Amino acid sequence: MRTDGPQDAGRGWDDVQPIQGRPRVPSLFEPPNRTGAYESQTYESQSYEPQSYEPQSYEPDSNQMDPDGAPAGDGDADRDWVGDAIPSRPGGRHGAHDRKAPRGRAGKPGRAPQGRAASSGQRGDRDLVRTGIRGLGQTLITFGLIVLLFVVYELFVTDLITNERQEELTEELLQNWEDDPTLGPDLPGGGLSTVPLGDGFARIRIPAFGGDYVKVVVEGTDPDELLQGPGHYVDSAMPGELGNFALAGHRVGKGSPFLDLDRLMPGNAIVIETAETWFTYRVMGDPASGDFGADPSGIPGQQIVSPEDVQVVFPIPGADNADVDPTAAYLTLTTCHPKFSAAQRLIVHAVLDGPGLPRAEYPNGPPALTEN
Repeated sequence: MRTDGPQDAGRGWDDVQPIQGRPRVPSLFEPPNRTGAYESQTYESQSYEPQSYEPQSYEPDSNQMDPDGAPAGDGDADRDWVGDAIPSRPGGRHGAHDRKAPRGRAGKPGRAPQGRAASSGQRGDRDLVRTGIRGLGQTLITFGLIVLLFVVYELFVTDLITNERQEELTEELLQNWEDDPTLGPDLPGGGLSTVPLGDGFARIRIPAFGGDYVKVVVEGTDPDELLQGPGHYVDSAMPGELGNFALAGHRVGKGSPFLDLDRLMPGNAIVIETAETWFTYRVMGDPASGDFGADPSGIPGQQIVSPEDVQVVFPIPGADNADVDPTAAYLTLTTCHPKFSAAQRLIVHAVLDGPGLPRAEYPNGPPALTEN
């Protein structure tokens, strides 16, 4: 840089120092020196000698472990060298040291990788547990579906089957009554003679369950008979007869004829229809107070007993001896208790309310059918 001033007196362009490491070339526009002539300056250029680098050797630490769990200083035979394939250039990217690839596992014949073996064993145990849990889950799902199908069958399918059978029994019974109203010789008190098992011989109506509650009563209480509807205990009395006219019926499923038996209260009417007569029974107890145990006979209108208490269907319900001669006509209804269980039995006792009424004179039924 040139400056004009006193401080520059006596110093020419010869005193200008070149930039270190670069030879100075005079410019065509550079002014001449004081002599008026251009004078070329000679500069000594610095020589550049590239530095040489020695490849650094890799000394593995014997205490280090490779990823396979083996010591890293076992020798170079198990290493794949990438540096041998790339020529070394002084000062280049690869001149500082040779790059080396990770150790391969193929160079260790006869030696199982301990880490991988342990990991494989743990994975195998987890797979076994997972398989067992999956199998258990599938088994439980299958079992649940079977139980669900069974419940659907018991609650709905059997109802459809029983209702269809009830319609058939009603048609058969009404046809038999039309063809032969007596269905055999009358028994004392208006009862009927013995009936073949599975045949319908009467109909039961309970006004408290609605005006459309009508079920055909069949002879017998075996599963085949109860599948059709309420069944009559074959050793018990017949409708209107002295003694105990005892019926059994399912509470849930198979038509559920006695599903709401626990809703009956003292004084409620239960009407039995035969070929020629209407018989009206009333639940025992005090209608005013609703006390089932207030009947003078001592027979409760409702009770819950174990399945072994067969005394409830004796001629006199609850008597100690089945050979005692009855003095009244009773009706006993039995069903399972509680709902969806057969652990106990729900029992309802009723007594005949007056003499039977002829169907010919009461074609629409007794007055009790119109009670709420």
